[in-house]
Amino acid sequence: MTMEKTPQKPLVIADRLCKTYGGGRGFLAGSTPALKAVDNVSFEIYPGETLGLVGESGSGKSTTGRVLLQLEEPTSGDIIFKGQNLTGLSKPLLKPFRRDMQIIFQDPYSSLNPRMTVGEFVGEPLVVHGQGGNRSERNDRVAALFRRVGLDPSFMTRYPHEFSGGQRQRVCIARGIALDPALIVADEPITALDVSIQAQIVNLFQDLQDELGLTYLFIAHDLSMIRYLCHRVAVMLRGRIVEIGPCEAIFENPQHPYTQALLSAIPVPDPKIERERRPIAFDVNANPTPADAVLKPVGERHFVLG
Repeated sequence: MTMEKTPQKPLVIADRLCKTYGGGRGFLAGSTPALKAVDNVSFEIYPGETLGLVGESGSGKSTTGRVLLQLEEPTSGDIIFKGQNLTGLSKPLLKPFRRDMQIIFQDPYSSLNPRMTVGEFVGEPLVVHGQGGNRSERNDRVAALFRRVGLDPSFMTRYPHEFSGGQRQRVCIARGIALDPALIVADEPITALDVSIQAQIVNLFQDLQDELGLTYLFIAHDLSMIRYLCHRVAVMLRGRIVEIGPCEAIFENPQHPYTQALLSAIPVPDPKIERERRPIAFDVNANPTPADAVLKPVGERHFVLG
C-alpha cells in the first residue's frame, strides 16, 4: 500500500523508547540480569497510515505497542501523541488520551469477559468514559458498531463461548472502535485465527480505516499480510528497529540481513518454486548489532541500522 501524500505532522511519535525489565535495586536484583525488551526505538505514525511492526517472537514488538499506549511505563524516552508528551502523565491526565488510543489483542477469547454478553463488552468503554447517552441510546450505538464490523445486532445478548474465533475478533474490533479512537494498536490480531478467516479480518481493518480515518500500528510476525495492509514497515530484532521504510522498499529492496531472512521465509504458492526455494539463514549471535549503531538513510524514507 502507498499513501498519496504524507501529512506534515505525525499523529504519534516514539522518541528513543527504552523498556528494561529486571536488574533494578533490591535484595534480589543482582540475581536477575537486566533485559532490554525495547532498546532506543524511534518512529512516527501519520494520520490515516498503517505502520507494520514485524519480527520474530521475543523481538520486543508487542512490548513496544504496550509502551506506546502507556499500558507499561517506558524506562526512558518520550511518547508524543497529537503534540502532547504523554510520558510521566498521571492516570487522570492520561484518561482523555486513552479514549483516542485503543488496542486489539492477539487472542480474542482471552480478551473477552466470559460473564458478560458481547453487547455489554462492546458497550463497556462507553460507560467508563461517560459516552453513548442512556442505556437505550447506548444499545443503539453498540448495535451500529456490530453492523459496522459485520455482525448481526441480534448477537448482542450472546456470550463469548457461542462465537467462532473470527466472530470474537470482530467483537473485539467493535469494542476497539467504540470510542472513535484516532490510533489503534493491533497486536497480532490475526495470528490466532484460521487462515481462511485472516484475510476477512484484514479486509475489515482496511475498510474501517477508509471509513473512519483510523491510524494503525499493526504488529505481526507473519509478513504475508503486511504488504497488503501496511503503508510502511519497521523490522525489529532484539528490541531494536533494524530497518524501516515504505512497504514497497522493504519488500523489493531489503537491506538488513535479518529483513532479507524474514522475507525469504515467506512461502511461495507455486509448488515448483517452493521446492527449489532456499530461505536465507540468519544467525543472530553471529551478527551482533553494535551498541552505537544508528538508522542510516538508504532511500526515500528508508532507513537501515548500521
